[in-house]
Amino acid sequence: MTWVLDNLPMIGERLWAHVATSLPAILLALLISVPLGWIAHRYRPLNGPVLTGAGLLYAFPSLPLFIVLPVLIGTGVRDVINVVVALTLYGVALLVRNVADGLDGIAPEARNAAVALGYSPLHRFFAVDLPLAGPVILAGLRVVAVSTVSLCTVGAVLGIPSLGLLFTDGLQRGLLAEVLTGIVLTVLLALALDRLLVLAGRLAMPWTVSAA
Repeated sequence: MTWVLDNLPMIGERLWAHVATSLPAILLALLISVPLGWIAHRYRPLNGPVLTGAGLLYAFPSLPLFIVLPVLIGTGVRDVINVVVALTLYGVALLVRNVADGLDGIAPEARNAAVALGYSPLHRFFAVDLPLAGPVILAGLRVVAVSTVSLCTVGAVLGIPSLGLLFTDGLQRGLLAEVLTGIVLTVLLALALDRLLVLAGRLAMPWTVSAA
């Protein structure tokens, strides 16, 4: 506890860096996964290639990916953008299938009713399809959030600021308190984001609360 109290400013900086890296990756993964999942749902011949290709992204080890990305996108090895891009790819790998499954699970009667009411395809997607697929997508997004917060710590091996630096610094200096602080804060951050997503889901989809 003494070490924590003596190093609160540094811990706060690491925590903020972790949040600032994780949140954009989670949001980008959602924005990319929705159209990809729709393509997999709408065009059946592309279903297998899209879902398989997305799933294969998660099989790529994180640390080598952090090293390869600078070569591919022209950034520095220790640039935070590399971690954001890598975490986004992992998020897409997890979320695309949820989006496709959520859209596949919509009852045809709901779509037919929207068409009968004169909804255009785009209007129907945002007003009917996406809300009805929302609970399945939210479930996948919660997994992505926890996974992203966890994987973000790997960037510390390359010196990229995050809670992971508490692991590496603590291990190098033999400070168990620093290591434990990093672990506890990573877990708490993941749980906090998960709870926020649950709350956002209840606000955006109040019918799921009454259904539960």
